[in-house]
Amino acid sequence: MLKPARTKKEKDPEGRMPLVDHLRELRNRLAKAVLAIVAVAILAAFFYTDIIDFLTGPILKSVGCGDTFSELAKTKETPCAHIVLSGLLAPFTLALKVSLTVGVVVASPIWLYQLWGFVAPGLHRSEKKYARSFVGVGVPLFLLGAFLAYRMLPTMARVLLGLTPANAENLLPLDDLLNLITRMVLVFGISFELPLLLVMLNLTGILTGRRMLSWWRAMIMGITVFAAVATPSTDPVSMLTLAAPIWVLYFGATAFSLIHDRRKAVREAQGPADDEASELDLTPEDIGEMEPVAAPRALPEQSGGDRDRINGYDDVT
Repeated sequence: MLKPARTKKEKDPEGRMPLVDHLRELRNRLAKAVLAIVAVAILAAFFYTDIIDFLTGPILKSVGCGDTFSELAKTKETPCAHIVLSGLLAPFTLALKVSLTVGVVVASPIWLYQLWGFVAPGLHRSEKKYARSFVGVGVPLFLLGAFLAYRMLPTMARVLLGLTPANAENLLPLDDLLNLITRMVLVFGISFELPLLLVMLNLTGILTGRRMLSWWRAMIMGITVFAAVATPSTDPVSMLTLAAPIWVLYFGATAFSLIHDRRKAVREAQGPADDEASELDLTPEDIGEMEPVAAPRALPEQSGGDRDRINGYDDVT
């Protein structure tokens, strides 16, 4: 007996589906994202020493400890800081941490696409446009902040290691060094997303450009304090390296918000477009000019009284 061919279910244009289908789609997309991260992490595990050299090379070179960590181990030079690993499982843990970090970063286009594919069907057309714009601007801003942190780390390491007392050896665990590099890259990258957050609040009508401009003194002070706390070094160069770009981005977001508010006010003053329906105003213009409403005219009384009623009802009923 032939089985009927299965027909493919048509998707709802508005992205609506039962809860079970939502959970099934979430499971499939999470599985694809995890597989992509694991695949890249396995590939990165074969090159994790090269990745460590790439991350720690500028710092070691800036403090005179050799060009890379591998060259330092081969030449047995006397470094300004002894880079050590403590524990039997420390090398394995370090390789696993580096590989997973690289997997998450390199596979980010795949798992971000899966996240977008799960969220996008429930968004309106204008919301999709804003979401694409935010992703398109947010990713370069994050990469710019991460690159700035990577370039600033050698100067920071030189200043910090310069505080080592004379005739004292500095033991620098390699896992702590990589944690510091990762934390600095994330802090710088996320801090560069501040103007994007302000623009999003302005586009949604929560925050106006004039209000943002009135905060400029407090924002400069707050950004400076944040930069001083985020950078472990005590030199003002590192602090200004982080604070100055965020100042510029903040004022750029303020200028964008002011222009957007001005255009929005002009559109509201011009009224709706030709193809849009105007709102009905049902409130009277002047209550004093309203014509009085006449009282309802009473029905004529029955002249016959109870004589015209039949069984208690009048003959009209």
